[in-house]
Amino acid sequence: MARIRGYIATSLDGFIATTDDSLDWLFAYGDLDLGPHDYRHFLDGIRTVVMGRGTYDFLARDNSPWAYEDKRVLVVTSQSIPRSKGPLQTRGNVDALIAELRSLDDGDVWILGGGQLQMSFIERGALDDLQIYVMPELIGGGRPLFPATGAKATPHLMAADALDRGCVRLHYSFV
Repeated sequence: MARIRGYIATSLDGFIATTDDSLDWLFAYGDLDLGPHDYRHFLDGIRTVVMGRGTYDFLARDNSPWAYEDKRVLVVTSQSIPRSKGPLQTRGNVDALIAELRSLDDGDVWILGGGQLQMSFIERGALDDLQIYVMPELIGGGRPLFPATGAKATPHLMAADALDRGCVRLHYSFV
């Protein structure tokens, strides 16, 4: 059975993007040495990438090549994507998607992107673990790490690691 995982960065004041959806503050840390916690190591264990439509649209606007060519990519949206940037499928029902993801046995699942989709999985008890990389930046506002939905959870802290350039990795389990 596939594990459903989160891996996300946030500013110290709890935002994942600025008010104009910029990640420039995060890209300034592109040379960060995360050692065994590096994104590429995480991605090696992922077979399926799930993202919301907003994250897909953000990636589609970027000029870089599609980074998930060798992954199964599912975009949660109620609208079709006529000219996709890379191979993908769409899903409209989160509950049905969770059942589908739980039946996979060919690798883990990454809930990529913003906190809204991750929160949908947390609300349903479907996120197994979450790695949050807290960057030493105050960006003053923008998209919150988790939208206020009224949902409550008490994850178990598995690890807290001080990393390069003041970055802190928090690893939580929801199971």
